[in-house]
Amino acid sequence: MTFREMLTEDLDQVMEIETDLFAMPWTKEGMFTFLTREDTMFFVAEEKNRILGYCSMQTVLDEGDILNVAVCRDRQKEGIGYFLVNSMLMLAEAQGIHLVHLEVREGNGSARRLYQRLGFLEDGLRKNYYTDPQENAVLMTKKQ
Repeated sequence: MTFREMLTEDLDQVMEIETDLFAMPWTKEGMFTFLTREDTMFFVAEEKNRILGYCSMQTVLDEGDILNVAVCRDRQKEGIGYFLVNSMLMLAEAQGIHLVHLEVREGNGSARRLYQRLGFLEDGLRKNYYTDPQENAVLMTKKQ
């Protein structure tokens, strides 16, 4: 499995994962817009020409905000999410990012545990942040 920057040619495979996993997925156009921005980094985990997962972070000065992390349904629970986020955090730190934020669904215990293993601390709550279904967002932060 390799970790690399996401390319525009990866969008079709990434969108298949996005639409399979999320009730309100990003649009292909929205994903493309963020992919081509200078202040956003997008990465994929790939194996034998198949995208297994992706993640992204938007940066401002020395801070980052994780925008999304997703692993295809049939390859979850294999450590791919950890591999993606940890790799992205190492690259971000090398680029001078020292504080990283994210939001995660309150009921997504596996994602919250993943982020905790990576050193994120829960530091806030946004009431009814998510829709379809409506749910609170837990705010998490990591100092690098």
